[in-house]
Amino acid sequence: MSIDEDWRAPGAAVPPSPVLTSVLARLEAAYDDVGSIAVTTLTDEDLTRLVDAATRLVDRSTGVVMAAVGEADRRRLGDSIGARHTGQWWAQRSLLTRPEANRLTHLGRRLSEELYSPVQAALAAGGVHVDQAWVIVKAVDAVPAEHGDVKPAAVDHLLIPAKDHDAKALKVPGRRIPDTVAPEVGEAAAAKALADEEAAAARKVTLTLRDHPNGTTTGKFTLPTAGAGEMLRKQLMAIAAPQHQNATRDPDPKAERDARPLHERLGWAFIEWIERYAADRLPTSGGVSATVVVTMGPGTLMGGPAAASLDTGGRISAGQARRLACEAGIIPAVLGGASEVLDLGRTRRFHSGAQRVAIAHRDGGCTAEGCDLPPAACHVHHDLPWSRGGPTDTTTGRLLCHRHHRVIHDDRYETTRPANGKVSFHRRT
Repeated sequence: MSIDEDWRAPGAAVPPSPVLTSVLARLEAAYDDVGSIAVTTLTDEDLTRLVDAATRLVDRSTGVVMAAVGEADRRRLGDSIGARHTGQWWAQRSLLTRPEANRLTHLGRRLSEELYSPVQAALAAGGVHVDQAWVIVKAVDAVPAEHGDVKPAAVDHLLIPAKDHDAKALKVPGRRIPDTVAPEVGEAAAAKALADEEAAAARKVTLTLRDHPNGTTTGKFTLPTAGAGEMLRKQLMAIAAPQHQNATRDPDPKAERDARPLHERLGWAFIEWIERYAADRLPTSGGVSATVVVTMGPGTLMGGPAAASLDTGGRISAGQARRLACEAGIIPAVLGGASEVLDLGRTRRFHSGAQRVAIAHRDGGCTAEGCDLPPAACHVHHDLPWSRGGPTDTTTGRLLCHRHHRVIHDDRYETTRPANGKVSFHRRT
């Protein structure tokens, strides 16, 4: 470029970069070409290729956006319109919501730091998703400041599992960063973090119930996730889906399936959980049992139409009263002790509760590739079919969700077992 071409009068606009102009034009044209493809005409293989490539391009585009927004934030471009921050400036230009623009601006700002430049590079190359980038930043930020020298190694360490774990699964090695990168401080840091989290959760515990004129009661509660929250979810899932306890029974294609949505089945499971709680284990309230007392005449109990009264002052129908009377005397079963034999060999077909606990602890959930359903939503499958002489033990048992347990028994699918203990399925041609 000559001196004349390089020189501009003060205040004159800077001409657009011809390199950027050319690149953006080619990019727009390429997206026009991709958008013109009729996806309904593609084969399954080509449609899969398009999904994979488009997903990677979204991540690469987001990486470019993060780099540009991070630099825009450094230059304070929002000052040109009097914006309070870069997120407001970007939201106004892009019509993104302000929370979304602010969230991505914050990530772009963090990825512009030298510490997170490998994450920025991986995002721009399509190696990680934006949610994975967030997990890495938050996990490394959690490393105590006095051990900041290990943070670069922590970034590199988390980029490795990011190739095989989604953002949710990546949080697990993220929480273990102190143990992995700096074992000498990991235990103390983890203990303090857990103690702080548990204390904060305990301060938020609440439960409110409200009765309505239409005969319903609504409520709102907050429980610590670790412990009470996980226990309640697992207990209700077990009640809502009792077929999981008999997971290995051959599915009856003619049997009617419970088509109710999960939230409705969980609601009824909660009712069953309340009504069947062992009354003799409840403390007293005001010197009497804390259970609700249903008062009814013998005629109502035997089938009469008269309503019944509750000691709380409410009234219920005769049918509801008789149903509650049927629940009286139900005793919950007690699980066996620690000495219960796990390997039952050929003595029984269905896995015992103790075996399920052992298998759930090992598998952590459905073992189908890409499935993240928890153990409570899974069946126990015999890798070696019991009907063909396979044993009922923990070695040949694996967790599969309802969907994948049906698929593994479907002859239309070929099953492969990678070395990682998972199973994958491919429809036969």
